[in-house]
Amino acid sequence: MAQAQALSQATQNQNAIWIQIEAHPSLREAKERVRGYAGQIDGVNGFRVGGNWYAIVLGPYTQAAADLQLRNLRRQGVIPSDSFLVRSRDLRQQFWPVGLSATSQTPPASLPTPDTAPTTEATAPATPAPPSPLPSTLPDETKREAQVSEQRLTRDERMDLQRALQFAGFYSSGIDGAFGRGTRRSMAAWQEARGYEPTGILTTRQRAAVMAERQTVLDSIGLADHEDKEAGISISLPKAVVDFDRYEAPFVHFKSRDGSAAKVVLISQSGNQDTLFGLYDILQTLEIVPEDGPRNRKDGEFTLQGENAEIISHTYAKLLDGSVKGFTLVWPKGDEKRRQLVLNEMLQSFRSLGETALADNAGLEAAVQDIDLLSGLEIRRADTSRSGFFVDKTGMIVTTADAVAGCRRISVDDTYDATVLAQDTAAGLALLKPESAQAPQAVATFLTSQPRLGSDIAVAGYSYEGRLGSPSTSFGTLSDLAGLNGQPHLNRLAVRTLPGDTGGPVLDAGGAVMGMLLARDDSTGRSLPEDVQFALDAGSVAEFLAANGVIPQATDALASMDPVDISALASDMTVLVSCWK
Repeated sequence: MAQAQALSQATQNQNAIWIQIEAHPSLREAKERVRGYAGQIDGVNGFRVGGNWYAIVLGPYTQAAADLQLRNLRRQGVIPSDSFLVRSRDLRQQFWPVGLSATSQTPPASLPTPDTAPTTEATAPATPAPPSPLPSTLPDETKREAQVSEQRLTRDERMDLQRALQFAGFYSSGIDGAFGRGTRRSMAAWQEARGYEPTGILTTRQRAAVMAERQTVLDSIGLADHEDKEAGISISLPKAVVDFDRYEAPFVHFKSRDGSAAKVVLISQSGNQDTLFGLYDILQTLEIVPEDGPRNRKDGEFTLQGENAEIISHTYAKLLDGSVKGFTLVWPKGDEKRRQLVLNEMLQSFRSLGETALADNAGLEAAVQDIDLLSGLEIRRADTSRSGFFVDKTGMIVTTADAVAGCRRISVDDTYDATVLAQDTAAGLALLKPESAQAPQAVATFLTSQPRLGSDIAVAGYSYEGRLGSPSTSFGTLSDLAGLNGQPHLNRLAVRTLPGDTGGPVLDAGGAVMGMLLARDDSTGRSLPEDVQFALDAGSVAEFLAANGVIPQATDALASMDPVDISALASDMTVLVSCWK
């Protein structure tokens, strides 16, 4: 009694054991097969399982009984050699026998032997009856039988099979449902890799196996259709991985359910091709679109791909129904099979629901206001940003060596890149060459005469490291023509600056460059007043430039200029130098 109660409880807990012997994508075919088995073996049942497949199973059994029965039936050749055990929790709606819920049954204490002849009291041993012939529909089909069952597949089922082979890494051609040479080669390769005869035609069981490999991953992703009427988009989304978060025009945000890096962003904005191309540029400034990866822009649509050490990102957007609509999929690196499966489904299912697009103010009333966010997405920022200034009409730039130390990439004014042409780490100087032709509005003219102590000076620089769109100008005075320890190549200034100003030009009252601002050296442990700064003098900078092929403009005049004009001149020659590591 105790054993029966334990078995009943195990069944109710969805832990009863079954032997799965077949699975079919078609209910009609599954019913045909299950009838054949039911005439030969006791305990035959049919259930729907994951991915809309229909399984034929035997049971229920206890674990020990299932192990024994599986061995016996395999040895007798009654069931396929690749039959396996499943639990009740893996089974869904029952379709055979009709009207019976087998999952509520208690596993039997003893097991019948299939087709065993009854014993008699006869004195002479009875001649054993020949084994009953197995139904012709049983698994492990011949090549001809596999061809016949394959012909019953619909076009959608054939395409699904190609997708499953593609997912398994054996198929790389188009998904068209046509089983040509490429598909046959992939089938044979899969068979060989799984230990089957490589006929190039999958049997019913083999088709079920390759589909199950993909279906297991599909179940973990939870792909489901999603219609967003506010955004006017219909698309399949991995709803086991992401959840709807919020609207923040022009984006619809979906956040990760498990804290991973997975994220989906739908794009929906009224506009034209200019809007599309504007988004193309803007999206590349966001953290969710890493810099490394191909970009493709053409009339009416664009694609952005990017990856870094943590994520892989894919963005697609298109002009549809008078709006820009698209999506970004962000996925953790190292999970390529699932990512590719999700991306393919999203690309294939993506469509517009008409002219409706997300309202320009959607979600903005609840949005977090942050200069580092664009519609809720983090803007990619350089690791450090300092200042520099033009030293010739081709766009050559001088800045501090520290500003470009260890940079993977150097950008100027967030618009173009530059490379280090020369540097003098002892002097703290670096010469940058733009990667594209430039035409500066103003270049530095270096002062060759000695400036006057106590004279007015101006320092130009990106004090706030690019948060303001143009450089700031700070005014002060020249305190000394040497450093605190008598260094002759330094000028001491009385002016308040910020780290972002480092590398910017120091101008005299007439607009001539009398030096370059250096970073404060706090390594000595001495705390200097906030208005004490140092600049490398004009002669040292000019000497460095000349040694590296740049002939600087020069003047010895000690002129005077209106502070407003000095600020304008300084702004035209000063640039933002950003380091990306």
